[in-house]
Amino acid sequence: MEKRKSKLIKVGKVNIGAGNPIVVQGMTKTDTEDVTATVKQIQQLERAGAKMVRVAVPTARAAKAISQIKDKVEVPLIADIHFNYKLALEAIERGIDKVRINPGNISKKEILSIADRAEKEGMPLRVGVNEGSLQKKLDQKIKTQGNNPQIIAKAMVESALETVRLLEENGFLNIIISLKSHDVFASIFSYQLIAKKTIYPLHLGVTAAGPPPQGVVKASIGIGTLLAQGIGDTIRVSLTADPVEEVRIAYEILHCLNLYKETPLLISCPTCGRCKVDMFSIVNDVLLGIEDIKIPLKVAIMGCEVNGPAEAKRADIGVVCGKREAILFKKGKVVRKIKEKEVAKVLLDCIRNY
Repeated sequence: MEKRKSKLIKVGKVNIGAGNPIVVQGMTKTDTEDVTATVKQIQQLERAGAKMVRVAVPTARAAKAISQIKDKVEVPLIADIHFNYKLALEAIERGIDKVRINPGNISKKEILSIADRAEKEGMPLRVGVNEGSLQKKLDQKIKTQGNNPQIIAKAMVESALETVRLLEENGFLNIIISLKSHDVFASIFSYQLIAKKTIYPLHLGVTAAGPPPQGVVKASIGIGTLLAQGIGDTIRVSLTADPVEEVRIAYEILHCLNLYKETPLLISCPTCGRCKVDMFSIVNDVLLGIEDIKIPLKVAIMGCEVNGPAEAKRADIGVVCGKREAILFKKGKVVRKIKEKEVAKVLLDCIRNY
């Protein structure tokens, strides 16, 4: 997979684009005015692996709270701004690391005012286009031409490029772009289209994806399809769920595409009538045991002799289960037999001592 070439943009201490690893972003779901709750959630997201965190800034009090929040967290913060450009100016004054602006609800004059202030601080802007908040002229174009994914994608790209050109014409080049729809195809088409038209980093996501499992499936298909094509520099999974879960799913998407290799990758069979052990309990125990382990290795837990031996041999550590017992493999070689009740413990010991 050849990665799309994009410009280097710095958000605080984080490098985005230009061949750097994909960055996972989180977003708080607390009232930003509540500094204590917001700081707590940001710290939870950081522990889960978020490299940047976005906060909603709907009020002047929320904007003013940013300086207090930044004093207590390590990750770069992004201000999510809609309607009122003065909130962006206040957020910049309070030390925010990036501002997300929505061209669907902020005027060109106001965008340039934000860009002028951001330029003085050397701070990037994200031009964040959403299907649900497009300019009226583009919303009308969608209704006129047909409400289908390709038409929606073209309208979103038109909105983004119009704003990007406005910024470029006024000397502002510190730009990241996102184009989000709840429709998976509209999201994919929009990113594929804009990827050929700009060199700016792209922030991927499927917005309003919904609760798990629906939201997880939609986000995985949309984000995963684009990443598999080399498109995308940062990602956020948007679920009606705990924001920590969003970060975990984001890393699972990266892991499955071999774009993140710092934690164990678990391979386990779905089980069938051949399985003679309690695979569900074994796999769940191992999953819980490896949550905080930072070792890049493959672990296979297989339930029978059909595909089990080959999968276990190809893994760094693996077991093939039989009737109330299993065979332990390390680096393709049989080590020993173990009893069913010992499988999870032995595997976890092997992983920790790897």
